[in-house]
Amino acid sequence: MTVPARERGTTTVAPRAVRRIAERAAAEALPDGGSVTRGSATVRGASARIAVDVRLPYPVRADEAAQRVRERAEARTSALTGLSVPRATVRVDALTVTAPDVTAPEAPEVLEAVEAPEAVPGPRIRAERRVPSAVLAAVGAVACGLVLADVVAVRLGGAPAGWRTAVLDWAAAHGPADSAVRIGGAMAALAGAWLLGCALLPGARRRLRMGAPAPELRAQVDRTAAARILRERALGVSGVVGARVGVRRRRARVRLVVGYGDPEEVRSEAVRVLDAGLAELGLARTPVLRVGVQVRRDASAEAIEPSAAPAGTDRHEVRDGLRNALRDGRQGELRNGPGNELWDGLPGGLRSDGKA
Repeated sequence: MTVPARERGTTTVAPRAVRRIAERAAAEALPDGGSVTRGSATVRGASARIAVDVRLPYPVRADEAAQRVRERAEARTSALTGLSVPRATVRVDALTVTAPDVTAPEAPEVLEAVEAPEAVPGPRIRAERRVPSAVLAAVGAVACGLVLADVVAVRLGGAPAGWRTAVLDWAAAHGPADSAVRIGGAMAALAGAWLLGCALLPGARRRLRMGAPAPELRAQVDRTAAARILRERALGVSGVVGARVGVRRRRARVRLVVGYGDPEEVRSEAVRVLDAGLAELGLARTPVLRVGVQVRRDASAEAIEPSAAPAGTDRHEVRDGLRNALRDGRQGELRNGPGNELWDGLPGGLRSDGKA
């Protein structure tokens, strides 16, 4: 066996080795508590393309951390393999809380509103469309394989397959006026429109685009993760015993359940805290915040606020006042959402794991 002259004396780096180098380099640049969940690499000639999925600790500036990971992965992979790395893709899968118990800070002044940093929104991250691509490739491969096998068998002197002759006979006996032909054509048109939508639309509707400090850096955060962050901030406000949060591209809706304190003061403090939380997310387009309040007081409110009743007030009068507050409580603006809304803190309500 003779090796071509252009391949003599060359060293080929396997994509598996490039992937491991990229994963190790990304892990070196991650902050404490971060981890690499998955990596991939493709090698074409003297260049390589790498992609790593990471999990970052919360709180952290995701755009800056992703920028450090990308630069480290590109530099180390290029230095250790000798390949040119024109672009490295870094995807942040999730934000994790390393502390076992998350409590809001006691001093409310540390939650002052933070101005969003100057960021240039880069191009959107398009969905990979793995399932539609795999289904289309599998169906096309099976159909082409069957036709090719039958044509080869006929060319070699064999009889055509029964399914092919049956399909041809059926097509010759039925015209465009038949219902079966119309139904088949409509289904084919719908499938074609679906494939065109998958090819032209960017997808990833459940993720929010984040601002990036550099045009070549693209970042996005899952809407559920953003809702959890805002819910955590809302539950840290004094007087809030439950919160339901839904985050979309244009607006963020929050319904607060107030167990004690003045509802208007609690709402004002929650709006300030949630505005600061939205600014810290670093989104390219900050959603419009809408906050609704529902007053729900029960017997436990007496233990929470024993000084709420003046001296000499009868216990039955306090209970009657609590019942009136519960009956007169205002309903929030939030309705049941598609699944990216989180509810916590109320008896009989939905917990964050979705169970009643």
